[in-house]
Amino acid sequence: MAMERFERAAVLLSLAERLRDAESWCGETHVQKVTYFLQDLLEVPLEFDFILYKHGPYSFDLSDEISWMWANDFLKPRPQQRPYGPKLVPGERAELLKKIYSKSIEEYANKVQKIVDKFAPMKARALERYATAYYVSKEKKEITPDAMAAEIVERKPHISPGEAREAVAFVAQLKSTL
Repeated sequence: MAMERFERAAVLLSLAERLRDAESWCGETHVQKVTYFLQDLLEVPLEFDFILYKHGPYSFDLSDEISWMWANDFLKPRPQQRPYGPKLVPGERAELLKKIYSKSIEEYANKVQKIVDKFAPMKARALERYATAYYVSKEKKEITPDAMAAEIVERKPHISPGEAREAVAFVAQLKSTL
């Protein structure tokens, strides 16, 4: 069943807070990649459309949602020193959103925590590799791990063959454990 907008925002806020609590950078790239896994792998019905973009799976809808959350003061950007982008932190109205949608947050809390436990310590470059490998694994279900790694390198030449093979192995293990 589809979530309504404020419910979805509450779940995203919960995800961002748990990422920060786990000492993740918690910038938009991190939120994009972990939301992709949360939605697709753990089947949380956030209903964002993801495409394979410059740095892995990306949702323009999710980017718009984050902007909407900023505009409504549920999340706000905290600037960091260059060259890093802002971290996402709770806005002034975050507590109100969490209070009103506490049941929705609780409903997905275990799945959010599983994703946070797995991905919070990772840097953006690793998240890109793993999310790209997962994306390709969904498209190319019947190919060998070596062929999948080659496909990743072809689509993302900045990912080395060794990194691609490691990402394919990571995703295979991830699918069997989550």
